[in-house]
Amino acid sequence: MSQDNGQAVIAGDKAKPLANYPHARVVGGFIFVSGISSRNFDNTYEGVKELPDGSFQLDIKEQTKAVIQNIKSILELSGATLNNLVDLTVFLKDMNDYNDFNEVYNQFFDAKTGPSRTTVAVKDLPSPKLLIEIKAVAVMPAYR
Repeated sequence: MSQDNGQAVIAGDKAKPLANYPHARVVGGFIFVSGISSRNFDNTYEGVKELPDGSFQLDIKEQTKAVIQNIKSILELSGATLNNLVDLTVFLKDMNDYNDFNEVYNQFFDAKTGPSRTTVAVKDLPSPKLLIEIKAVAVMPAYR
């Protein structure tokens, strides 16, 4: 018995995942987007300014905007848009960033048409330059 695990979506213009997984997978009328950060194709990060002492100044608003735009680009590869999102899991490194995160989030989504959402604080993310990562599920346009 073969199992259909759908089709991998690999965005050539986005940062390559740090392990062997796709940016998203399309299966059963849904698009399952892997955890996405503000990392760019060239391995730089939006919302990160390196200071002379080697530390980083991090901006949750810039990172949130970049993450949502990265998700938008990945969805577009499957013919979907942010309007097709049905569920988000948001990982914040610090809940003190919650209000600033919401300020940017609310520029993209509203309660009537936006996705359901869970936001959790995590101890760490894959890079010390990250304040946020979002995992998303969208429905294919034909299924809406």
